[in-house]
Amino acid sequence: MVFRGLEGKQIRLRAMEPADLELLYRWENDSENWVLGNTLTPYSLFTLDEFIRTASYDLTATRQLRMIIVSRKEAVPAGAVDLFDIDFVHRRAGVGILIDKAFRKQGLAYECISIVSEYAFGMLNLNQLYCHITDNNKSSKMLFEKSGFVLSGCLKNWVIHSGKNHDVFVYQKLNIL
Repeated sequence: MVFRGLEGKQIRLRAMEPADLELLYRWENDSENWVLGNTLTPYSLFTLDEFIRTASYDLTATRQLRMIIVSRKEAVPAGAVDLFDIDFVHRRAGVGILIDKAFRKQGLAYECISIVSEYAFGMLNLNQLYCHITDNNKSSKMLFEKSGFVLSGCLKNWVIHSGKNHDVFVYQKLNIL
């Protein structure tokens, strides 16, 4: 896959900036998002500031890349996308995406996953991306399936949310040359 850049029709992806601190603080501390990312506690401004300052280190050391999704129409941050557990030996990474509530259902997540896939396969030379989606997250399942991810497994009773066990589906997207 050839990498064509970090821009699409509706969005562009960019590195995190110090000015994103308050926004990341709001997103990371919204408890509705915690079950999606396995977060159990709030993040401090200090911790997030450190994360932003160290995020530009070598990917082989941090094994994570977070980019801010910017709406081209409004020219403001609309979400964030992560490549995590980047493994250059086995050429794979996890992918996670968060779209701010004000920007949902506009196709931004779909375009973002397309751009990130192209970047991961073309620039980082990865062979596969994967994600974990809880059984009750129908919109994420539809999004990733539409984006070319294929269901490859189910982790039974993997997470507990609001006192109820949930299965987690494992999806993969392979870089088929």
